Amino acid sequence: MSISMTRRGLTLAAVLFGAGLAVTPLQAADTLGTPVGHITLSARSADVGVGYTWGDGTLTYGHRTYHFKVTGGNIAAVGYSALKAEGTVYNLNHLHDFDGSYGSLAGEATLNKGLGGAVLSNSNGVRIKIDSSTEGARLAAGAQGLTFTLSK
Repeated sequence: MSISMTRRGLTLAAVLFGAGLAVTPLQAADTLGTPVGHITLSARSADVGVGYTWGDGTLTYGHRTYHFKVTGGNIAAVGYSALKAEGTVYNLNHLHDFDGSYGSLAGEATLNKGLGGAVLSNSNGVRIKIDSSTEGARLAAGAQGLTFTLSK
């Protein structure tokens, strides 16, 4: 767990678990394997006890760009935040393996602006290491789940 300071706020960066092992940002690239793609996403979260997240993003994979929708939630959260994130995709062998529910254990404390990161993984073995920036006022902790669905 790490705490990052910004000029205008404070964010409690994500507590990350991948395959049962704690993953720190310095270890993530070695542990996750060879990068095969890149994502960018924008999402918003609104929370009163149980949170809801929605947004969209793009996946660059195999010299093509694909659009996807983001939905999900958090078990224990209160507040509102807007998130912008970029990430590296690992273990994506077939495009259809990207769709699915991604989980992580996370914590966030955003007051105005903050920075964070997470490693997400789905049941197809795809892992995504993301770095994010947030704006708003939000406090969240616990299991977080996001579903990525490629647009048709």
